[in-house]
Amino acid sequence: MKILFFTLLPAIIVGCFFYFANRFKDSKFFIAKAFGLGVLIAFPAGYLNTYVLQTFTNNNPINNNLLTGFFAGGLVEELLKFLALLFYLPTQKKLKKFDIVIFALFISLGFAVYENFGYVFQPTGASFEIAFIRAFTAVPMHIFNGIIMGYFFEFYSKTGDNKFLGFTVLMPIILHGSYNFFVSENLLIAKGIVLLQVFMAYRLKIMYDRNL
Repeated sequence: MKILFFTLLPAIIVGCFFYFANRFKDSKFFIAKAFGLGVLIAFPAGYLNTYVLQTFTNNNPINNNLLTGFFAGGLVEELLKFLALLFYLPTQKKLKKFDIVIFALFISLGFAVYENFGYVFQPTGASFEIAFIRAFTAVPMHIFNGIIMGYFFEFYSKTGDNKFLGFTVLMPIILHGSYNFFVSENLLIAKGIVLLQVFMAYRLKIMYDRNL
């Protein structure tokens, strides 16, 4: 039960905040769809990550670290989140202010929760240590990447400036890839990347409130 609790802890905290906040009382189904979409794209991500690793892994440790961090992790996963955002949002009518950010956040959260189960509940047995560490590192990394992606996409939707569309996909890939690259070698740097994401998300919110 303790392992399951920490596996779901970030989703519980974020989900409860938005469920009970009056500001989002009319967005619950919208949020649930985003979460479900995040879970769904985790399936093709798993196949694509496996394909990349099996195809391009060799005896060069630098090559393999880059594959694991930036290509089989950051590129595949963030690109799928971006495509979900890009192609699904236009089907939603009457988007309200801030809805794009929330939608991107919950796509990332749904993805992170499903991925978390795969890491924690392995065939060799469930790991409390992995559940605890990922609750405060990997899952927040996904969440804040979703927020960053959402803000840049919001800027793009309001201004039509393609540079924001580029930032929407490139910045999460860079941050996710950097986190993956360092997490197995230096957890302190990986935690620093998560803190950098928090700071970036905060700065983007300030820009959003001032300009839009």
